[in-house]
Amino acid sequence: MKSPVHRCRDVEHGRGQTGVGDGAGVNCLESEQRIPISKDVITSSSASAMWFIRDACGIVCAIITWLLVLYAEFVVLFVMLLPSKNLTYSILNGTLFNTLAFLALASHLRAMCTDPGAVPKGNATKEYIESLQLKPGQVVYKCPKCCSIKPDRAHHCSVCKRCIRKMDHHCPWVNNCVGENNQKYFVLFTMYIALISLHTLVMVVFHFLYCFEDDWTKCSSFSPPATVILLILLCFEGLLFLIFTSVMFGTQVHSICTDETGIEQLKKEERRWAKKTKWMNMRAVFGHPFSILWFSPFSTPDHGKAETYQYVV
Repeated sequence: MKSPVHRCRDVEHGRGQTGVGDGAGVNCLESEQRIPISKDVITSSSASAMWFIRDACGIVCAIITWLLVLYAEFVVLFVMLLPSKNLTYSILNGTLFNTLAFLALASHLRAMCTDPGAVPKGNATKEYIESLQLKPGQVVYKCPKCCSIKPDRAHHCSVCKRCIRKMDHHCPWVNNCVGENNQKYFVLFTMYIALISLHTLVMVVFHFLYCFEDDWTKCSSFSPPATVILLILLCFEGLLFLIFTSVMFGTQVHSICTDETGIEQLKKEERRWAKKTKWMNMRAVFGHPFSILWFSPFSTPDHGKAETYQYVV
């Protein structure tokens, strides 16, 4: 599939041009002059609103994610660390584990409750389009599903029921789309979950070795069968999440460095935007200049308020 420009969509032309009716017509534009419009115009209607997707599947997946982290917290603290005779070992590993768990859940919450870059719904009205004062040859594209003016690199999400700027994919585990405004938090979430999973697996291995060398009744406050079952389940969970989140983290970093979203890669869309260096792409997502705030889910990156967007499919 080539560039989406060659697909039919609702369009509005400047004077002297003919528009396409309902997006199902066969007359597609072969060339057009796109219109740069301030990002503030696109985001003004939803920037201050609380963002939460009311999707049953996504809500269940998000709850499961938190429960799995809490289960790991329970086993690590009450099965491995608190019964340990080495106080230094317990304090160091407990501090590290809880710090990573806190950052992972905070990143998950930010990724879930941050507007991913939704275009205002229903703003493709005749009055608003006329206010843009289109010149002959200029064209804006409208999404027929949510009746919004569609900026460049935006795609419609059937779950969020909105057009999302630089939409990478919709992730049920964070009950939200991964887009321009929350990609940083999603990347941090996958990174911290991968780190906490690796740390957990290392602790499980050491605890098994310790219990084999010592009496099983002294290495845990639970009975030996219960201890083994809890550790095996934790080991399975840690291994599964380590593989899954490591792959997702690597995929997201590659997507950021190449400045190509998952949907754009899947559809093999032709690049219609300026090519930048990998470092510039990373700074655009995590904020600039580079600092420890890149790794903080509480720091909101500056995606470039002066940036302009071009309305096109």
